[in-house]
Amino acid sequence: MRFFLGLLLSLSLCFSTLVYTVNAHSENNIFMNTTSDADAETASDITTEHTAAPVLTLTASSALLMDAATGTVLFEQNAAKERPIASVTKIMTLLLIFQALHNQTIQLEDLIPVSAHAASMGGSQVYLEEGETQTVETLIKCIVVASANDACVAMAEQLAGSEEAFVQQMNETAASLGMLHTHFANCCGLDTEGHYSTAYDIALMSRELTVNYPEIFDYTSIWMEDITHHTARGDTSFTLNNTNHLIKQYPYATGLKTGFTSTAGFCLSATASKDGMDFIAVVLNAPGSKERMADIKTLFEWGFANCQVYTDENLDSLPKLPVSRGRHSQLSLKYESAFYHLDTTNTAGELAKKIELPDSVEAPIKKGDIIGKAVYTLNDNTVGSVNLLASESIPLITLKDTCQQLLHRFFLSEPD
Repeated sequence: MRFFLGLLLSLSLCFSTLVYTVNAHSENNIFMNTTSDADAETASDITTEHTAAPVLTLTASSALLMDAATGTVLFEQNAAKERPIASVTKIMTLLLIFQALHNQTIQLEDLIPVSAHAASMGGSQVYLEEGETQTVETLIKCIVVASANDACVAMAEQLAGSEEAFVQQMNETAASLGMLHTHFANCCGLDTEGHYSTAYDIALMSRELTVNYPEIFDYTSIWMEDITHHTARGDTSFTLNNTNHLIKQYPYATGLKTGFTSTAGFCLSATASKDGMDFIAVVLNAPGSKERMADIKTLFEWGFANCQVYTDENLDSLPKLPVSRGRHSQLSLKYESAFYHLDTTNTAGELAKKIELPDSVEAPIKKGDIIGKAVYTLNDNTVGSVNLLASESIPLITLKDTCQQLLHRFFLSEPD
């Protein structure tokens, strides 16, 4: 009798529990996965991390230094000025090629035919002939190392059907990246009315390419390499020479793309890595090749000397939290990401982390809900945070769940 009275009382309590409702839309609900749309930074309003801009002596008309990991602008000089950019244009061409590789639209070993239009391109080229075929990988090398216009057009026609259609994709991609002061008229960078960009926009597309497709560095690091022309007259060898002499002149250089025309002047979007820092430096309209390289080195050296990176891979275990009114009694947590902080004041100190969590949580909980955060300080100054997320979903307990738990408990418990 005592057993059945106890069971009846438990079922009554179970029912009263289920009528409790959770206000999931409460402003203070810690499970709300809220995001705010930050205003897009425009190239006409570029702000740098430094309160007082450093004084650097540069010969280029426009210049910019960016942290690749965060997109933070560390230095800029006329970076919003629209200018012709010559073969630096090819960074966008390469971005679309690597996107196609990632989407498996093309493969590195695919053979690409060369059209009469592609073979007729002037400027820097590798002298592809109409009817010749080359692999995607060989054409990438021709573009990256030798800045080949004919290889660019061959790839553009393969991916979009025509250079014109490919250029439309270039402009659409530029718009999606927030390159508000850029317009492409061809895929090579030949001087044409309506073909322009800015140092800031170039840094944006350089970051998109290098961060998402780091395999590009396998090609930008090539100094010299031979390719073979396969034509109706037979096979001939051609040597690719890297137009980016920074690869040999600066030990931390990793890429990226040079450009020159009489209208654009000497241009370069360069990448370099040192002490855990990855920087992108852009110069436009430098008076000469040597001056272009010197400006880039000045930007990199200033950045490496005045910045310091602090990171936490967040590999430590997080505590489990008690869960009320849930199907499970404990919630596992995970970090949303690793932590990265670039200190631009060259501050010496030790990074400290504080875990901020509630004592307990209430169901329902969705996987990925923000439960708390890890707050990072440097010399007692808060420098950032990383969200702590629910690593699993825990639904609200049901009447059936509660009854099953109670029955399981009663029948497995020892009698008095």
